[in-house]
Amino acid sequence: MSDDLRVTVLGTGTMGYGFAVSLLRAGVSTTVWNRSREKAEPLGELGAKVADSPAEAVRDADVVLTMLFDTDAVVAVMGEAIEAMPAGAVWVQSSTVGSEGTARLAGLAEQHGVAFVDAPVLGTRKPALAGKLVVLASGPEELRPRVQPVLDAIGTRTVWVADRPGPASQLKLVTNAWIATLTAGVAQSVALAQVWGLDPQLFLDAIDGGQPDSPYAHVKGAAMLSGDYEPQFELAGLRKDLELVAAEARRAGAPTALVETLEHAYAAAVDEHGTPRDIAAVVEAFRVRSGGAGGTESDAAPRGRHAQP
Repeated sequence: MSDDLRVTVLGTGTMGYGFAVSLLRAGVSTTVWNRSREKAEPLGELGAKVADSPAEAVRDADVVLTMLFDTDAVVAVMGEAIEAMPAGAVWVQSSTVGSEGTARLAGLAEQHGVAFVDAPVLGTRKPALAGKLVVLASGPEELRPRVQPVLDAIGTRTVWVADRPGPASQLKLVTNAWIATLTAGVAQSVALAQVWGLDPQLFLDAIDGGQPDSPYAHVKGAAMLSGDYEPQFELAGLRKDLELVAAEARRAGAPTALVETLEHAYAAAVDEHGTPRDIAAVVEAFRVRSGGAGGTESDAAPRGRHAQP
């Protein structure tokens, strides 16, 4: 990796923070900015420069990475930053915004003469911190050598999807639809085991190593059994992504019955006090509630080795 490569990360939430940690680990000169500065300041102790504004953050960058919540957030931040980007800098857009959002952002880049790569990622908080994400990328072939060192720092591999922005973001929605389906499926089985008086760990033991198994089932299943919903993949983010999946499916004329069911299940798992939760909290949508037709709240309590004192 070039010793003089300069990278800016705009947005240091769960994933953007991991981006910055991985870039610093790789020896990349890294500048960070976040609207809530306190979320970026710990990166200063690791060697990053913490900027006070998006424009300041990008002023000397070779590559600008955006990792923000949605299209509107990216437009707002890049609206402050894009005119300050140096000639020849590349914008790598990693927020999950779907193909329509990507087209809007690519249009903004084109309007300002800025090179643009669509590059969402697969992974959650821990892989982001470890530099073990999978990057899905779409963009002109001539830009690939310029951005590949950055993508290699944040991920273990890059899947180049197309030579134009958009398809990578569509593939990201495809994968997130699968993640939502898998996690909800684990939640349904865990809840059934609990309500029938079985130790739900037996479900995870039964699939372990077999054809139906998935490492993700054990990661999210363990969180469901422990009740630890500290966000690795935040529920609000997946709900936003499912809305994008449903909207794009409808535009393409694809059936949306399963996506709509998933939207309902994840909506039911939102904490009533607004506390951020991991997507594993979807198990709460499948548990029997007191007075329900299927039983009582106590019917859903964990049994066996996972019972609480």
